[in-house]
Amino acid sequence: MGHLDHAAFGWLTPALSYVMACIGAALGLRCTVRALGATGRSRRNWLLTAASAIGTGIWTMHFVAMLGFRVSGTEIRYNVPLTILSLLVAMVVVGAGVFAVGYGRERGRALFLGGLTTGVGVASMHYLGMAALRLHGTVHYDPMLVGLSVVIAVVAATAALWAALNIKSPVAVAVASLVMGGAVSSMHYTGMIAVSVQVTPSGAFLPGASVMQFIFPLAVGLGSYLFLTSAFVALSPTAGEREASASAQRPVESVAP
Repeated sequence: MGHLDHAAFGWLTPALSYVMACIGAALGLRCTVRALGATGRSRRNWLLTAASAIGTGIWTMHFVAMLGFRVSGTEIRYNVPLTILSLLVAMVVVGAGVFAVGYGRERGRALFLGGLTTGVGVASMHYLGMAALRLHGTVHYDPMLVGLSVVIAVVAATAALWAALNIKSPVAVAVASLVMGGAVSSMHYTGMIAVSVQVTPSGAFLPGASVMQFIFPLAVGLGSYLFLTSAFVALSPTAGEREASASAQRPVESVAP
């Protein structure tokens, strides 16, 4: 049985992964709040941005945390297509949950379906990402802990969407994002505690990409996307600000010759 180290770099990867989860959650919540105050194409675009932000934040959180994952007696590589698929699944399934809330007529039902779908999307991303692992040995899971991690994901997603529907102030959204980031991190490490590895020593070549060849550059790229999108959302006017600007311009337009 190989010894598993979930934090080979100490607190660096858990702390950084938590930050990425919080940023993705905060951006997703702000975009969802903007979407609920918009109509037509604008609402759709805000919801798409929310889905990409939450999905990207969760994926980046997972693989930043995985930078610190080590198994004694074997190197670790990642299947590239499966890793990319885990990112796409996160965005698509989270998008389905966000759109259910954004366009749902019955708030309670929309929240239930959205939270369930988004939570399953988070869990699917996690275990697809784990399926991308390539090592000398066999990976096993504790079914009870796997089930607990899925429950945590669903509860966290439902709480986040409830916050998007009911919390409007930036400070409250920030607090909700910190809670959501903690819940996502808890889901990840609960899923990781469920893992055990039976190492089979071998000198055979492992297929796939190493962490530094693929995971690290992609995580940095997606993290940059989150920061840039956060700046865009922060600088873009809210619906109230646009209405105030339009109201301020009407008197000027009415007296113009």
